[in-house]
Amino acid sequence: QVQLVESGGGLVQAGGSLRLSCVASGRTFSIYAMAWFRQAPGKEREFAAVITRSGTTYYADSVKGRFTISRDNAKNTVYLQMNSLKSEDTAVYYCAARPITGWSSIPSFYDSWGQGTQVTVSS
Repeated sequence: QVQLVESGGGLVQAGGSLRLSCVASGRTFSIYAMAWFRQAPGKEREFAAVITRSGTTYYADSVKGRFTISRDNAKNTVYLQMNSLKSEDTAVYYCAARPITGWSSIPSFYDSWGQGTQVTVSS
Protein backbone atom coordinates (compact mmCIF):
# COMPACT_ATOMS: atom_id res chain seq x y z
CA GLN A 1 0.00 0.00 0.00
CA VAL A 2 0.92 3.64 -0.41
CA GLN A 3 0.25 6.55 1.92
CA LEU A 4 -1.94 9.27 0.38
CA VAL A 5 -2.45 12.85 1.62
CA GLU A 6 -5.03 15.14 0.02
CA SER A 7 -5.14 18.92 0.18
CA GLY A 8 -6.78 21.85 -1.55
CA GLY A 9 -10.34 21.60 -0.34
CA GLY A 10 -12.28 24.57 0.95
CA LEU A 11 -15.32 26.79 0.58
CA VAL A 12 -16.08 28.22 -2.84
CA GLN A 13 -19.06 29.91 -4.48
CA ALA A 14 -21.01 28.18 -7.20
CA GLY A 15 -19.29 28.68 -10.53
CA GLY A 16 -15.89 28.87 -8.91
CA SER A 17 -12.87 26.57 -9.11
CA LEU A 18 -10.66 24.53 -6.82
CA ARG A 19 -7.67 22.29 -7.40
CA LEU A 20 -7.20 19.28 -5.21
CA SER A 21 -3.84 17.59 -4.77
CA CYS A 22 -2.96 14.12 -3.53
CA VAL A 23 0.63 13.30 -2.67
CA ALA A 24 1.70 9.67 -2.46
CA SER A 25 4.58 8.15 -0.55
CA GLY A 26 6.96 5.66 -2.08
CA ARG A 27 9.09 5.37 -5.19
CA THR A 28 6.76 3.54 -7.54
CA PHE A 29 3.97 6.11 -7.96
CA SER A 30 4.02 5.72 -11.73
CA ILE A 31 2.64 2.17 -11.57
CA TYR A 32 -0.50 3.20 -9.72
CA ALA A 33 -3.94 3.87 -11.09
CA MET A 34 -5.02 7.01 -9.23
CA ALA A 35 -8.64 7.94 -8.66
CA TRP A 36 -10.76 10.58 -7.00
CA PHE A 37 -13.98 9.66 -5.22
CA ARG A 38 -16.38 11.81 -3.28
CA GLN A 39 -18.91 11.29 -0.53
CA ALA A 40 -21.69 13.68 0.38
CA PRO A 41 -23.45 13.49 3.77
CA GLY A 42 -25.85 10.56 3.89
CA LYS A 43 -24.75 9.24 0.52
CA GLU A 44 -22.49 6.45 -0.67
CA ARG A 45 -18.98 7.13 -1.88
CA GLU A 46 -19.06 7.76 -5.62
CA PHE A 47 -16.51 7.76 -8.40
CA ALA A 48 -15.43 11.11 -9.86
CA ALA A 49 -12.35 10.52 -12.03
CA VAL A 50 -9.39 8.22 -12.61
CA ILE A 51 -6.06 8.40 -14.39
CA THR A 52 -4.41 5.12 -15.30
CA ARG A 53 -0.71 4.35 -15.09
CA SER A 54 -0.50 5.09 -18.83
CA GLY A 55 -2.18 8.46 -18.39
CA THR A 56 -5.62 7.64 -19.78
CA THR A 57 -8.43 9.46 -18.00
CA TYR A 58 -12.06 8.59 -17.31
CA TYR A 59 -14.77 10.67 -15.65
CA ALA A 60 -18.16 10.25 -14.10
CA ASP A 61 -20.88 11.79 -16.23
CA SER A 62 -21.68 14.22 -13.41
CA VAL A 63 -18.24 15.86 -13.62
CA LYS A 64 -17.31 15.35 -17.28
CA GLY A 65 -16.37 18.61 -18.96
CA ARG A 66 -15.90 20.40 -15.63
CA PHE A 67 -13.24 18.36 -13.81
CA THR A 68 -9.79 17.41 -15.05
CA ILE A 69 -7.57 14.78 -13.47
CA SER A 70 -3.83 14.82 -14.07
CA ARG A 71 -0.69 13.37 -12.57
CA ASP A 72 2.93 14.40 -12.11
CA ASN A 73 4.95 11.23 -11.55
CA ALA A 74 8.08 13.21 -10.71
CA LYS A 75 6.21 14.75 -7.77
CA ASN A 76 4.22 11.64 -6.81
CA THR A 77 1.11 13.79 -7.11
CA VAL A 78 -2.29 13.52 -8.71
CA TYR A 79 -4.49 16.58 -9.17
CA LEU A 80 -8.18 17.24 -9.65
CA GLN A 81 -8.96 20.59 -11.24
CA MET A 82 -12.59 21.40 -10.57
CA ASN A 83 -14.24 24.20 -12.55
CA SER A 84 -17.82 25.46 -12.76
CA LEU A 85 -18.53 24.04 -9.35
CA LYS A 86 -22.10 23.38 -8.32
CA SER A 87 -23.70 22.98 -4.91
CA GLU A 88 -24.14 19.27 -5.66
CA ASP A 89 -20.35 18.92 -5.83
CA THR A 90 -20.23 19.51 -2.07
CA ALA A 91 -18.62 16.43 -0.52
CA VAL A 92 -15.53 15.00 1.08
CA TYR A 93 -13.14 14.15 -1.74
CA TYR A 94 -10.88 11.11 -1.41
CA CYS A 95 -7.83 10.05 -3.34
CA ALA A 96 -7.42 6.31 -4.00
CA ALA A 97 -4.71 4.16 -5.55
CA ARG A 98 -3.91 0.67 -6.75
CA PRO A 99 -0.74 -0.57 -8.44
CA ILE A 100 -2.41 -2.01 -11.52
CA THR A 101 -2.78 -1.41 -15.25
CA GLY A 102 -6.57 -1.24 -15.21
CA TRP A 103 -9.06 0.90 -13.36
CA SER A 104 -12.49 0.77 -11.84
CA SER A 105 -15.23 3.09 -10.64
CA ILE A 106 -15.87 0.80 -7.66
CA PRO A 107 -14.27 1.90 -4.37
CA SER A 108 -13.36 -1.63 -3.26
CA PHE A 109 -11.03 -1.97 -6.27
CA TYR A 110 -8.54 0.41 -4.64
CA ASP A 111 -6.33 -0.64 -1.74
CA SER A 112 -4.97 2.73 -0.58
CA TRP A 113 -7.00 5.75 0.49
CA GLY A 114 -6.32 9.22 1.77
CA GLN A 115 -8.06 10.84 4.70
CA GLY A 116 -10.20 13.09 2.52
CA THR A 117 -10.55 16.84 2.00
CA GLN A 118 -13.79 18.78 2.36
CA VAL A 119 -15.16 20.72 -0.60
CA THR A 120 -18.13 22.99 0.07
CA VAL A 121 -19.83 24.88 -2.73
CA SER A 122 -22.19 27.66 -1.68
CA SER A 123 -25.06 28.64 -3.93
